[in-house]
Amino acid sequence: MRCLNEGALSFRFPDGWQICKYDDTSFQKEHFNSFAGGSKGVDFVALSPEAVVWLIEVKDYRSRRRQKPMDLFLELAQKVRATLSGLVVLARREENPDAFFAQSALAPATAIRIVLHLEQPHFPSKLFPWLVDPKNLQDKLKQSLRPVDPHPLGGNSAILNGKVPWVVS
Repeated sequence: MRCLNEGALSFRFPDGWQICKYDDTSFQKEHFNSFAGGSKGVDFVALSPEAVVWLIEVKDYRSRRRQKPMDLFLELAQKVRATLSGLVVLARREENPDAFFAQSALAPATAIRIVLHLEQPHFPSKLFPWLVDPKNLQDKLKQSLRPVDPHPLGGNSAILNGKVPWVVS
């Protein structure tokens, strides 16, 4: 089992998975991030043994409000687009240590899945409101991401644990 952290959350992936903290790669930070006025990437790119590519974005608003004026779903769609195009470029940069991962993720992929791991306050308040009503989350994700994944997943740890092959704590 491989464990990776994003903020206060710990992601435990099953054995046999290849995982890349994409937005922390040297390629993303030093090269692709500044491309075309800015190309932000998702937090994790994971490749399952069944050759499913999982693009995972993590947002934790339990103790702080969202500061960006951009719509969350537009931001996610742009990160997905930038990550996919970044992987194509990275796969051709053989001198980069992450090139093999990008080649593996692109070559035999049977599907591309997108997950928004969104932690919000358990009890919304004026100080810490919900960014998205959990009842509307799936619909908004489908509207934003349908061209890449017709069935994206979203929710907090309680909702996603059991729906995705990894565990978050």
